[in-house]
Amino acid sequence: MKAVFYTESGGPEVLNYKEVPDPIPGPGDVVIDVAATSLNRLDVLQRNGWFQMPGFSYPHISGMDVAGTVSEIGEEVTNAKLGDRVVVDPSLAGVSDNSSLSGRGDLYGELGIIGANADGGYAEKCLVPGSHIYPIPDEMSFEDAATFPTCYLTAAHALFKVGKLQKGETVIIHAAGSGVGVAAIQLAKNAGATVLATAGSQSKCERALEIGATHVMNNREGDVAGWAREVTNGAGVNMVMDCVGTALFGPSLFALGVHGRLVNCGNASGDEAVIPSLGYVFHSGITIHGSDPYEPSEFEPTWKEFCSGDYKVEIDSVYPLENAGEAQDKMLSGDFFGKIILNP
Repeated sequence: MKAVFYTESGGPEVLNYKEVPDPIPGPGDVVIDVAATSLNRLDVLQRNGWFQMPGFSYPHISGMDVAGTVSEIGEEVTNAKLGDRVVVDPSLAGVSDNSSLSGRGDLYGELGIIGANADGGYAEKCLVPGSHIYPIPDEMSFEDAATFPTCYLTAAHALFKVGKLQKGETVIIHAAGSGVGVAAIQLAKNAGATVLATAGSQSKCERALEIGATHVMNNREGDVAGWAREVTNGAGVNMVMDCVGTALFGPSLFALGVHGRLVNCGNASGDEAVIPSLGYVFHSGITIHGSDPYEPSEFEPTWKEFCSGDYKVEIDSVYPLENAGEAQDKMLSGDFFGKIILNP
């Protein structure tokens, strides 16, 4: 099979597009003929050597979000047949012992993730546990399905499992143009929350309104906390979901009202943050949460919700697999809205 892989850290020049051995399924595995895989920020972070997951090793094939057809089936897999159109849960938590990818399910340790520290979807074929595939509706494209796994599970877990977002509450969602932001806006809106979205350009703000945000703001041009207070009549928001990190940490805290929750699920602008006022935090009963990895039981209900048809898929651009470096440069530039897709 052809795959994009790298054997050292660096820029897009370290990516190789070459023939590699086909994956061999264990008794509990299937092989997917990859039809589409979507990019995530981790793809570039690991390639550049800025951050690498525990258990990462060279050579590495990226691609956490995989959709395609089942082309080989291990002898103990009972939930799949050849030709099934499926999307893949990339987390290796909850994998049975009969899979060659088992033993990597420690949510708070060396968690295995397809495309992060196990070979992923930047290839014509991908090895996955048979327990981690879910049928794609006939009317859904492979590209649309590939936008789902990492972004929607990250957003749903942060909003509901960690942040306990409720119908009628107000929530700020930063990075509205990112894949996670697009997912979070729609999940929160469909749960009955009022969404305040921020992004780094006016065009992204306008598109955030189209997918369900009630209020939007360019976070590079104004006072985020003041804006949040204004649109909530001085009360502040109930929750902030932040995958930006350093740049918006302080404004996010001051945007929260009494008993507000700040849920962090990323650090796109930096890993260090300073609490600007402990007094405000304890007087207002503010809580700060880290959004930990999602649990295996969360994938299927979130996928069924996504398949309900109440979600607008935002695909910014599609690249052939051999142009993965160009696609990664596009993502790193920030000049995109939604997801970037690779087609083998």
